[in-house]
Amino acid sequence: MNKQEYLNNVLEHVDIKNFNSVPVLEQYGKMAFQAKNLSNAAYIYDAMIADPDCTIILCLAGSLFSAGLKRVVYDLVENNMVDAIVSTGAIIVDQDFFEALGFKHYQGSPQADDHVLMEHSIDRIYDTYIDEDQLRICDNTIKEIADSMIPGPYSSREFIEIMGQYLQSRKKTEQSVIGICYEKEVPIFVPAFSDCSAGFGLIHHQWEKKSNPMVTIDSAKDFLELTQIKINSAQTGLLMIGGGVPKNFAQDITVAADIIGTETDMHKYAVQITVADERDGALSGSTLKEAHSWGKVDMDYEQMVYSEATIAFPLLASYAYHKQSWKNRKPRQCSLIFKDRKRGN
Repeated sequence: MNKQEYLNNVLEHVDIKNFNSVPVLEQYGKMAFQAKNLSNAAYIYDAMIADPDCTIILCLAGSLFSAGLKRVVYDLVENNMVDAIVSTGAIIVDQDFFEALGFKHYQGSPQADDHVLMEHSIDRIYDTYIDEDQLRICDNTIKEIADSMIPGPYSSREFIEIMGQYLQSRKKTEQSVIGICYEKEVPIFVPAFSDCSAGFGLIHHQWEKKSNPMVTIDSAKDFLELTQIKINSAQTGLLMIGGGVPKNFAQDITVAADIIGTETDMHKYAVQITVADERDGALSGSTLKEAHSWGKVDMDYEQMVYSEATIAFPLLASYAYHKQSWKNRKPRQCSLIFKDRKRGN
């Protein structure tokens, strides 16, 4: 097979507006195990949306957009069902920004010969393929954006806003999460911003700048800014897909607020969808009940769902969309909290 034959079946993103999972999840609620847990999680997420005091933070980890979940997040943002996003870098840069540049992900096979794929410059994410040559263009575009910016330290949120400006100026925001977040003032935080295509672009930028002034990423500023969102919110709710850094980063802002001397409540609502196990102490599988011991999550509205995201997340999101509580919800526009936003030259 040649390269084009491998990159033949374009991956499509699921559309939660095309199916109504409310009847399914209502029946799930009368069952047991993860069906019941998912039903309760959907109820809690809808309660977040219906609560006029609640700011909703969506946490994303794993290869979600490359698996077909980008449109789910796009629709949640577009319909004011999410107020801030905390994500891994690959989802936002290698997957969303990559597709916004006009590239695609492709269906593949986990049984493929990875040596042959490497020879064709095809990267594999389980059963999904991505063109490495196109990914290098994504890397270089990040470098070009960094080169155009005023040198200095930026939070990942600030840098991603400038990425949104870049897409908007080139009319590439259609079905882009970065694009719709830029338009609706929904901040995106990527605490480990260099752990993706952004990192390759930024080290290229810094390598060429050498000792000259350059763009850097300030992760502490990320933490402070997300904490400011918590401080400016009467209540907060977490919807966590996967675990890892985004989960801990978002949970920790209650403790951060306390450390800087500002009294805030724990996260009132929390839902996590994960396949990780809690028994080894790893964060991705640590329970929300455990987070309560740290003063992070209240226990009245919390639900763990042990399920794979491509199955559970669309069902939960479709439930919330078709319950229509979002129709009465005003956008929070959390990005407006930050008045000193920097733009490119």
